[in-house]
Amino acid sequence: MAKERKKPVAIITGGANGIGLASAQRLVSKGFRVAICDIASDAIAAAAQAIAATGGEVLSLVNDVRSHSEAQKCVASVIDAWGQIDVLVNSAGISQPKGIVDITEKDWDLVMDVNLKGTFNWCKAVVPHMLRQKRGRIINISSVNAHTGGSPSAVSKFAYAASKAGVLGLTRGLAQELGPHITVSAVCPGLIDTQLTAALVKKRGAAVEEAAPLRRVGKPEDVAAVVEFLATVEPNYITGEVIDVDGGLWIN
Repeated sequence: MAKERKKPVAIITGGANGIGLASAQRLVSKGFRVAICDIASDAIAAAAQAIAATGGEVLSLVNDVRSHSEAQKCVASVIDAWGQIDVLVNSAGISQPKGIVDITEKDWDLVMDVNLKGTFNWCKAVVPHMLRQKRGRIINISSVNAHTGGSPSAVSKFAYAASKAGVLGLTRGLAQELGPHITVSAVCPGLIDTQLTAALVKKRGAAVEEAAPLRRVGKPEDVAAVVEFLATVEPNYITGEVIDVDGGLWIN
């Protein structure tokens, strides 16, 4: 009798809401077991309950991505539970609306620690396990702001853009280092309707929708569909790639 293949395992940071939660739900629907991690304990518990209610296998882990030791503990919990890690989705992030005059060093450090160092911490925590398995997919959520430098009128200005540009450099560098068994790619969302952008979408209304050729604000599910594509076994000759999910905003 053929040995039954184990379900793949994905870890998703920032998994309590938005792109992270949508990605977790998408992967569960495709047969993945998911571990969702977030700093918001109540929100991550509610997200896990919602996923479990659909029949999905889920772990919820409270985690501050700024801490490498916390990332290591979460990874150990996943290995103890399921024995493998096939996919890491680095989705945790914060915005930074201040310009150069108003931003403080503390503000700068926070956005870098969450968006860039957090991505590094989790990559460093999972890579040894993926190397031993001789397989793994790392998917980093960056932003179209990494290309544009942010926008003076948007919720995310230069510090956020700089942190997300750093994620692209990290992605490409690790893609070169970790082949042939581990792929590393990035997704750059445009304006997506999440908690981070809700106020902007409400304030600017139709003008926001008109900014992109597809004439609508993106949904977390739009990004999750690309995460699913990169997480599955089919695109195994894609690494170091950056995929924009912005409704055509960047071409404008």
